Amino acid sequence: MKNWKLHGLVLVLVIIAELIGTFKFKCGPGTVVLLPMLYALIIGIFLGPKFLKIANKKDMADAGGLITVTLMLLMARYGTLIGPSLPKIIKVGPALILQEFGNIGTIFLGIPLAVALGLKRESIGAAHSIAREPNVALISDVYGMDGPEGQGVMAVYICGTVFGTIFFGVLASFFAAYLPFHPYALAMASGVGSASMMTASVGSLSTMFPQMKDTLAAFGAASNMLSGLDGLYMSLWIALPVSEWLYKKMYKIKYKTLPTSDISVKEGK
Repeated sequence: MKNWKLHGLVLVLVIIAELIGTFKFKCGPGTVVLLPMLYALIIGIFLGPKFLKIANKKDMADAGGLITVTLMLLMARYGTLIGPSLPKIIKVGPALILQEFGNIGTIFLGIPLAVALGLKRESIGAAHSIAREPNVALISDVYGMDGPEGQGVMAVYICGTVFGTIFFGVLASFFAAYLPFHPYALAMASGVGSASMMTASVGSLSTMFPQMKDTLAAFGAASNMLSGLDGLYMSLWIALPVSEWLYKKMYKIKYKTLPTSDISVKEGK
């Protein structure tokens, strides 16, 4: 009951977003789909302490703590879709497992770009993964949240929370329209470890391919579940060591010297 204002705001946002409905517009040969979730996110930003101040900082913090609870209901719903589609999921099992290696692709794009822009060890926390809750916990355990790695992972986590859902929903539409990927492959690619991002992406695909709606949701949910299960170990055993190695290489290329910590170790300090 102490969060009655927060629950009331959420109810109003949901009603407004659902009344707006799904908005589609043509973009070349494809269709870009904007879902009610996107409207709710954008309106919610303006209700916060930076704009209309209807919700204060405490409300924002409480809302963050409730996300996990609400996503449990969402994942329970997706669990009911995985069962009927289990034979198809088993059939493409190797593809679901191997696609997890694609989740570390962010390292080879993100770290060179981050170092080029002037970031230092922040780039390791920011670019080792998509930086959702398990990755924030991993960086906190390995490096601590007060250091540059913690700052990097939190920066990407916040950006992903604000813009990730919009980005994934629109990106899925563009990929489906312009690239020769099967909708099942795009649904599997949606499962990066974030239920909200996966839902936005699969929602866009389901609007474009309504005859595959349930199967797309099942593939997305199964992929997201696998990302949650093995994504943490992938980050710990592969992504972080590769990030450390690539960061040192890119740092040396830009600054013509090793990072300060490596120079100290080399000199025995």
